[in-house]
Amino acid sequence: MKFSLELTKLRPMCALSNAVTVDVLPATPARWGDVAEVMGVCGDPSSCWCQFFRLCGKDWETASKAGNRRRLRTQVKRADRPPGLLAYIDGHPVGWCALAPKSCYPRVVLSRSTGANVDGVWAITCFVVRVGWRKKGVGRALVEGAIDWAHRSGASLVEAYPVDVSERKGLSSDELFHGALSTFLNLGFVEVERPSRARAVVQLRMP
Repeated sequence: MKFSLELTKLRPMCALSNAVTVDVLPATPARWGDVAEVMGVCGDPSSCWCQFFRLCGKDWETASKAGNRRRLRTQVKRADRPPGLLAYIDGHPVGWCALAPKSCYPRVVLSRSTGANVDGVWAITCFVVRVGWRKKGVGRALVEGAIDWAHRSGASLVEAYPVDVSERKGLSSDELFHGALSTFLNLGFVEVERPSRARAVVQLRMP
């Protein structure tokens, strides 16, 4: 699957007219090196390796950075189901989106606010966009790619847990790892629950 979105490439203090293409591709075994490059060597992604929602209780409390990396590598190396999608610009990996059947995320399933309705539901749990490519539309491209990939994979509904930035001012890019609510609403998702003032549960039914 290859999904492309045209967006305007920005430079400091000015917007250029030339467009670049964001290609969104599944994180297959051959692309493990690109996953590792996006996660980086510092900050939350390089510690969590997108395992927070796959582990809970003591499993998360005792998890190590190296162990989380091994877990994600094992998940990527499984040929049957990539655990997420990668965004590329000019062939360079610039972003990641975790996407899988909701049943793959114990922390989500066990939550009182997000646990209901599992059959046929796929969940978008988090994003990583590399420094230098944030606030340029990469997140939106990943959501659109996730919708397409979930539909191709037989999902009946896609669910996500974004942040309402209007309710939490001054958030850093790292704090938006769930994605921004406005991005999902602009792509047709419907808010179905508000577990907290700034956190929403949104859903999109597949045609």
